[in-house]
Amino acid sequence: MSKTSTLNLFTTDHYHFPLPEGHKFPLEKYRLLRQTLQQDRRFLLHPAPLLLASDLLRVHHPDYVNGFLNGTLERQIIRRIGFPWSPELVQRTLASAGATLAATQLALETGFGGTLAGGTHHAFRSEGAGFCVFNDLAIAIEWARASTTLTRFAVIDCDVHQGDGTAAIFQNEAGQNDPGVFTLSLHGARNFPFRKQKSTLDVELPDSTGDEAYLAALAPALEQVWQFQPQLVLFQSGVDALSTDSLGHLHLTPQGLLQRDKMVIGQTHARALPLVITLGGGYSHPISHTVQAHAQTFQTAAAIYTNLPTPSPPGQ
Repeated sequence: MSKTSTLNLFTTDHYHFPLPEGHKFPLEKYRLLRQTLQQDRRFLLHPAPLLLASDLLRVHHPDYVNGFLNGTLERQIIRRIGFPWSPELVQRTLASAGATLAATQLALETGFGGTLAGGTHHAFRSEGAGFCVFNDLAIAIEWARASTTLTRFAVIDCDVHQGDGTAAIFQNEAGQNDPGVFTLSLHGARNFPFRKQKSTLDVELPDSTGDEAYLAALAPALEQVWQFQPQLVLFQSGVDALSTDSLGHLHLTPQGLLQRDKMVIGQTHARALPLVITLGGGYSHPISHTVQAHAQTFQTAAAIYTNLPTPSPPGQ
């Protein structure tokens, strides 16, 4: 795959939504990440378009879609999502899924697309959970199925929490995996969600797993993905496996995450496969650790996909 001068990324932080004081969701990270990457001339940043309801309905049940859009979902469903409902949340949610779809469309044209949002892998067909309303990964795949000739897709989910919603969406009622979608989830065995679903391949890691063991588990898992021969790869690049993450329970260093990203992105690029990178989780304290780790993922992609040199750190 030939290199380009810039990578296109979609942003959503222009759609802000209210959260209660002390809420644990790190909403500020999206703005901080955008501000970090917009200083790098290897990236072109675009405001995300809002997803159309027709794209939602390829994946999600109409009652759930309409209930969320209209603010009429039952209280327990909203509680499971983890955000108080607001019209602003609706706009932000549509932008988040719209960003992933736009990134997918660009990836099929140019080889790469990214979003500084998305990766909402806990959303099921008829309900959301864990700060995830609609499953943007599934939405992008079902759009591609309906709009292109592609038939084989891979989701490489490296968030510390299992991609349970994605796994469930790509199963039939008998529990059999969709033969056209390979779902890999590399996650903490004892972390949320506590009721796991069945991905095509689940790699469960014990608490306190460090860099060496993590990368040793990832390598053979990726080999199974490549044996599947996907035509499009979506990388859920959560950084909550960091040792500084308040919800992660794994002990990866920034260097370990860098090697993870090099493996996933580099091997995808080497096979000339279109790649979409979505954000996923990150809950480190201070938040700068999360922002730096997310930025590192996209900077790694830029080093692999572009022909521009990596910028020197400030002051050098």
